[in-house]
Amino acid sequence: MIPFSPPFIHQDAIDEVVDTLTSGWITTGPKTKKFEREITNYCGNKSTLCLNSATFGLELILKWFGVKEGDEVIIPAYTYCATANVIIHCGAKPVMVDINKDDFTISTDAIRNAINTRTKVIIPVDIGGLPCDYDAINELVKEKEKIKLFKPKNEIQQQLGRILVLADAAHSFGAIYGVKKAGALTDISVFSFHAVKNLTTAEGGAIALNMPEPFNNNEIYEELNIMSLHGQSKDAFAKNVIGKWEYDVLYAGYKGNMTDIQASLGLIGLKYYNEILQKRERIFKMYSDAFSKFEWLKLPVYKDKKRTSSFHLFLLRIKNVSEEQRNCIIQKIFDNGVSVNVHYLPLPSMTAYKNMGFSRNDYPISYENYTSEVSLPVYYDLNEKLVKKVIDAVVSSVKEII
Repeated sequence: MIPFSPPFIHQDAIDEVVDTLTSGWITTGPKTKKFEREITNYCGNKSTLCLNSATFGLELILKWFGVKEGDEVIIPAYTYCATANVIIHCGAKPVMVDINKDDFTISTDAIRNAINTRTKVIIPVDIGGLPCDYDAINELVKEKEKIKLFKPKNEIQQQLGRILVLADAAHSFGAIYGVKKAGALTDISVFSFHAVKNLTTAEGGAIALNMPEPFNNNEIYEELNIMSLHGQSKDAFAKNVIGKWEYDVLYAGYKGNMTDIQASLGLIGLKYYNEILQKRERIFKMYSDAFSKFEWLKLPVYKDKKRTSSFHLFLLRIKNVSEEQRNCIIQKIFDNGVSVNVHYLPLPSMTAYKNMGFSRNDYPISYENYTSEVSLPVYYDLNEKLVKKVIDAVVSSVKEII
């Protein structure tokens, strides 16, 4: 069975983890801080905080920005549940909108129509690793009429003076928009380093800060670091300095720091990341070259004039099939020894959100894309022979059903 997405663990990463385990420092410490600096250098943003997950990173930013009951946050209906859950945890309302038909990313026109006086944040989602249209979104929140609608409720919101753009960049580490990399495309972006991601720390994530002037991103980093460690005025690494053990708890914070064990994996993954991207791009090209011969398949957008994906998910679509037919095709592909997946079941179909009043009928493009989508294996060790097996399994399975 060809697996869907096993992690890439280089021997150097194993050695780095062993080094950490024998160093006497395994929680947040020098390697986490180094990983943060290297992410900042790689992405070109202004400051980076590593955490235990992208989910916690999204929620932490919403808390920092003061999102609470009575506020609204705009998200695509086509995303993983974490994007919505963090809004609910803050007591606010997720406002779901539809996506673009061709590339799975959030529709700027749909965002425009959803903005009102309660809107505090927009969370675009880079599905599959392809950046959203950040130029359009960044310009939208700066339009005079949208600024007039913005009603700040605290000093941070007052200082920004507009809706915050918080990118869910869980899939898009290394992606490019224009001449910039993900992490430097809007106000704040959040990455995931979960086990199936291109760059993994097993579990983990990072907040890439890129706030405009007059914000001081290093000061925001310090504040978020305190928030992520129970509200302590010093983290364990800072307290380890001789004679500097004293600390205060400034408020009831949270617990979501990254460990040096996790950062060890990330440091080596980042060292080899350009090679990882090149391998994944080659797999995308092999799939595209093969599947372009079939009119009944629709290839994903992973590169255009402005954007280059991180090649995280190959979102193949089968034209003119029902959800039931697509599911039968998936089973046939599995029967042929290939693991595939679906990304994602749109949120309004899930019980938690149906119970909140969301209906799939309000998001026709999301459902059209979902019912035809199959995610194919993409990982470092997927060689040409295995790619051919995937292609043959997909083609033969589709031909059996349609």
